[in-house]
Amino acid sequence: MKTMNYFRKSFALMAAALFAGCSSSSAPASSTTSSAASSTSAATTEVYSIGLAQLVDHPSLNTIRDAMLDEFSQEGYIEGENLKIDYQNAAGKTSNLDSIMTGYANDGVDAIVAIATPTAMSAQNYADKAPVIFSAVSDPVAAGLVESLDAPGGNITGTSDEIQVEQIVDLMLQLTPDIKTVGMLYNPGEANSVATTSRFKEYAESKGLTVTEKTGTDNTTMQQAAVELANSVDAMFSPNDNTVATGMVSLAQVAKDAGVPYYVGADSMVETGGFATVGINYEDLGRESAKMTIDILNGADPATMPVKVFKDDLNVYINEDVLKALEENGKTKVEVPAEIENSENLVKVTGEE
Repeated sequence: MKTMNYFRKSFALMAAALFAGCSSSSAPASSTTSSAASSTSAATTEVYSIGLAQLVDHPSLNTIRDAMLDEFSQEGYIEGENLKIDYQNAAGKTSNLDSIMTGYANDGVDAIVAIATPTAMSAQNYADKAPVIFSAVSDPVAAGLVESLDAPGGNITGTSDEIQVEQIVDLMLQLTPDIKTVGMLYNPGEANSVATTSRFKEYAESKGLTVTEKTGTDNTTMQQAAVELANSVDAMFSPNDNTVATGMVSLAQVAKDAGVPYYVGADSMVETGGFATVGINYEDLGRESAKMTIDILNGADPATMPVKVFKDDLNVYINEDVLKALEENGKTKVEVPAEIENSENLVKVTGEE
């Protein structure tokens, strides 16, 4: 079992987020390199340019971005030496994405790296100008980005954080075995969320659970939907939804106040108040995205490079503060079975200093 201090990690994420804005900026990269990276750098004389974009600032996406930047450096691709990065953040507005991508195309970047599904869908429109590497796309096929995971078929590929909804539902039934109804909260405008909630509902209903859906498109409507759900269901669930993640602290508080366990799609959402999930390590996802980008810069064909899906050896993340609150005031019984408590893949998130 591992413990993650939320405040310590979130401080690092907040520091990393200081350079995130709508205008163009050069993203910082670590100057620390291994001996292997040094030799790679020495052999890499060409200067590559990358357009790196994300939809919004929130912990999962920031973790991916920071891990990518560090991995570039570790592999010998050093910002200011043989690598130029044009980092842009759409500030949560999909309307900003097209202008960002147009700028990349006009600048003639060597590759476009797009973090999260909406960013990737916008970048895909410019794949004829530069290869696109996406990161954290839950369902690349449903989003229309690739023909298949094994053979993308176009000038685009990347990494997928496909949510293992079956494992999350099974976790629900282990931690809160008496629940009968589950409320899903998500933005219907996000393709990844629609695909994930559809899979979640099908599996949850096969396990005898009744599923209710509520949606929102911004913080205000999400908050209203969360209140309605929390007052009418035994548990809640949200996928890796960018709108939910942006307002996760307040949404999680609604669930906590109502004594409802709020299951989520990402570890960062547990850190910001969600109860539990089964998921990947987003740092690993970011590093793999960087490695794929490097391969493509060196001539690999995105059309034949399989999408990397992280679905094995996943961690169970539990927020200890929320667990304690639910044990004291939850609507239904909450318990952590010994099988989970003693697992090496259990990560307990704590809010204590």
